[in-house]
Amino acid sequence: MAGGAVSNSTYTSTKDTGAKPGSYLFPFILVTSLFFLWGLAYGLLDVLNKHFQEVLNITTKRSTLLQGAYFGAYFLMALPAGMFMNKFGYKKGIILGLMLYAIGAFLFYPAANALNFDFFLAALFILACGLACLETAANPYVTVLGAKETSEQRLNLSQCFNGLGSFLGPIIGAKLFFGSGSNDLTTVKLTYIAIGVVVLLIAGFFYRTPLPEIKEAEQEGKEVMEDTRPLFAHRHFVLGVVAQFFYVAAQVGVGALFINYVTAYWHGISTENASYLLSVGMALFMGGRFVGTALMRKVAPNQLLAIYAFINMCLCAFVMTGNGAPSVYALIAVFFFMSIMFPTIFALGVKDLGKNTKRGASFQVMSIVGGASVPYVMGIVTEWQSLAISYGIPTICFFIVFLYGWKGYKRV
Repeated sequence: MAGGAVSNSTYTSTKDTGAKPGSYLFPFILVTSLFFLWGLAYGLLDVLNKHFQEVLNITTKRSTLLQGAYFGAYFLMALPAGMFMNKFGYKKGIILGLMLYAIGAFLFYPAANALNFDFFLAALFILACGLACLETAANPYVTVLGAKETSEQRLNLSQCFNGLGSFLGPIIGAKLFFGSGSNDLTTVKLTYIAIGVVVLLIAGFFYRTPLPEIKEAEQEGKEVMEDTRPLFAHRHFVLGVVAQFFYVAAQVGVGALFINYVTAYWHGISTENASYLLSVGMALFMGGRFVGTALMRKVAPNQLLAIYAFINMCLCAFVMTGNGAPSVYALIAVFFFMSIMFPTIFALGVKDLGKNTKRGASFQVMSIVGGASVPYVMGIVTEWQSLAISYGIPTICFFIVFLYGWKGYKRV
């Protein structure tokens, strides 16, 4: 989804620590596939937005309800998923998530036959509930599937496949949805049936593959662990949740209407080619994570967050001019500077929460609901003014992120 979070916790396995490294290879491949699966689902989402506008004859504003269903599911499912996994274990939680993912994907078939947008919203909501379960479980599993010393490398490798899924999603959507020459939902049905089958196969592999049970071992300093303040008394945490809400809102808003913007202001470009440009943006988003990680060796994370947010404010302001191809290039560049925001805000927001770290992380995940609201607001502004002016909403969101990186991150 938005990006892999940086964890303050370590996780230990209850399996024999003398297990051979090779014995974890197949489980690691399976867990890494989860990162790819939810990246692919997100990559297809923005392409579906434009496709449904054309095939189902719905307005831009109404089409943004897809983002509402998708990210609303994250908000509603985050805590129940955590509770389920605490009681039944992470492996069963992953299988539950995969089953919900598959059910949602298969429901695209009857929704397409009915040509019913509301049916699609319900199917996507169920699919995204599954993704919420997968995101809750995947990071802890990756950290225990091998030597403790290389856990960070494994997590970064797995997150690369999330970016790969997000990159390939628009390419697949462009080729199948817009490149077939047909103006119906046949390719949507076939695509999601194929996805559902693959997801079920992976669920079967998880069912048959032994996976290590894990338990969280917080490694905090004594002073932090003795901090008895309630969670919401930590100012940097509360402001972090606010900043995360607006960041995800900006990210989803930028992507949701990307294809609409490109076809509206770059005259003569096709919807298919606009989808390919969205993939370029996703590739920059993926590459930006590597660049940002390297820069953080020299620049404090909060400072880099503020710099990137300020740059995106300027880029979005230029996007609002609707100045043909140059404004499209600016919009593509926004993806690069968004790349570090989710994990950086997450890490700053949950730092030094002591025993409240796990609950704080849950609220950070719930703040993803920001992505459910802003695209709809941008749709309203589009109908009221213009599509270019609607990008003033992400500009405001990035300003709030800038304030958090400037001063809001400080612990008092």
